[in-house]
Amino acid sequence: MSLIDWLVLCVTLLFIILYGIWKSRGTKNIDGYLLADRKLPWYHVGLSVMATQASAITFLSAPGQGYSDGLRFVQFYFGLPLAMIVLCITFIPIFHKLNVYTAYEYLEKRFDNKTRSFTAFLFLLQRGLSTGIAIYAPAIILSTILGVDVFYTIIFNGLIVIVYTVYGGTKAVSYTQVLQMSIIFGGLFLAAYMVIHLLPADVSFFDALHIAGKMNKLNAIDTNFDLNNRYNIWSGIIGGFFLQLSYFGTDQSQVGRYLTGSSVTQSRLGLIMNGLIKIPMQFFILLIGVLVFTFYQFHQPPVFFNEVERTKIESSAYKEEFKILENRYQAAHSQKQIEVNSLVTALHNNDEKAIDISRIKLQDADKITKDIRTEVTSLMKKNDAKADVNDTNYIFLNFVTKQLPIGVVGILIAIIFLAAMGSTASGLNSLASTTVVDFYKRLFKKEGSDEKYLSASRWATVLWGLFCIVIAFYASRLGNLIEAVNILGSLFYGTILGIFLVAFYMKKIGGTAVFYAALIAEAFIVYAWIVDLTAFLWLNVIGCLLVMLFAFVIQTIHNIRAHKA
Repeated sequence: MSLIDWLVLCVTLLFIILYGIWKSRGTKNIDGYLLADRKLPWYHVGLSVMATQASAITFLSAPGQGYSDGLRFVQFYFGLPLAMIVLCITFIPIFHKLNVYTAYEYLEKRFDNKTRSFTAFLFLLQRGLSTGIAIYAPAIILSTILGVDVFYTIIFNGLIVIVYTVYGGTKAVSYTQVLQMSIIFGGLFLAAYMVIHLLPADVSFFDALHIAGKMNKLNAIDTNFDLNNRYNIWSGIIGGFFLQLSYFGTDQSQVGRYLTGSSVTQSRLGLIMNGLIKIPMQFFILLIGVLVFTFYQFHQPPVFFNEVERTKIESSAYKEEFKILENRYQAAHSQKQIEVNSLVTALHNNDEKAIDISRIKLQDADKITKDIRTEVTSLMKKNDAKADVNDTNYIFLNFVTKQLPIGVVGILIAIIFLAAMGSTASGLNSLASTTVVDFYKRLFKKEGSDEKYLSASRWATVLWGLFCIVIAFYASRLGNLIEAVNILGSLFYGTILGIFLVAFYMKKIGGTAVFYAALIAEAFIVYAWIVDLTAFLWLNVIGCLLVMLFAFVIQTIHNIRAHKA
């Protein structure tokens, strides 16, 4: 990056951090530290909820997902509006009425200590792992820009977020997230404009969409019902509904955001805002990736987008083999450019026969480049068994740093960092609040002062931050980050949601029944994932229904035995 880009990046990040610290000054008690004194308006709640979900993973991996797989991933969010409606009707009034700090406090009142502790433990495990992945995402950026090992950039990024989260708590997180999302929305439109602007002069926005469509990148809706298909309308509406309901209804990183609302109405409006904006926003981000794909049909892309891994192979014993593959790739791409130009000509002439011929030739040429890339990744693995051969996380980053003008690069990199800071800070804050409220305050220090609990919250933030940094060291092995984080959530969210639905709607079932039902269901979900029984979104549905079914069966057996006795 240029000096101007570095200045834009550093000034933006410094301003955001100082703004959050300034707005959170005077935080003296645990209520202010964990829930911002429950005084925030609906738009604060809505933007904070969105910023917590829209991590750096969204802005790094989602365009790469669009580039590689088209728009199919948007179906993942189709269940979100339905989930928001259920949350507004059921979850929010209960949590506000009980005046809880965490969602899991309710479970002790409804069931018992062990059910509350088990559910909180599942959340801590899942959120700790996910936050580690969120720390890794922006570390990729610094690693790529500076050309240093990602190990050092993980430590740097993790420590920055720990510092301002420890100081300001939820208030700092919420206020910075509002400003972050404002900058992020502007940056997204700027990125889309720049991609279109950089296309050849005779290629319009609609031409770019036509080309993407002929290359099967605009496949937003898939109506085929297939349990092994990760993204179709059924897995999105049904599986996505259960995942989003669990994420926003039982994950403390989100519950803690809307509990900051000054009333039930303000919290509801915040979630409705999220439900209305999230799908168009995600579609737009994926579309940017599709447009980047179209851009690279006319311009030579690198054979591999991860520059760190590419540098390793270029300086290895396999450098000559890699050079041969790179030359083949360049030749194949030159042929592909001929075919895409033929397709543009056919589109301008509205010649359907020529369009079909060009489409087939272009798809064939694209397959050749993909096959060469497969050979490149095999060579990388041969050179280093631990090589990160999934480079979808680097596609958009490579485009931004190599193709965009000075100044714009700094802004877009700052946006990715802002998203990272917002989601990571929310994750750390929720981990700290759950640790202190659901374990420390209940089991170790029942009668402590506000100062004691505030100090414990800050120390918990530090310890969880260090844990997440350690997890980030292993995140490179997980492939596409936006898929990895949602797969990880699906291993736990169904079980957690099942526990809460039993609590809300199955009033005759007690704590012991739901506790053992949750243990059995979680064991089955982990097994189903290991043997690849079904697409990950369906794990949310299965886990939830199994908890409800097993809880009913166990409670029924218990009642029969008690009646006989």
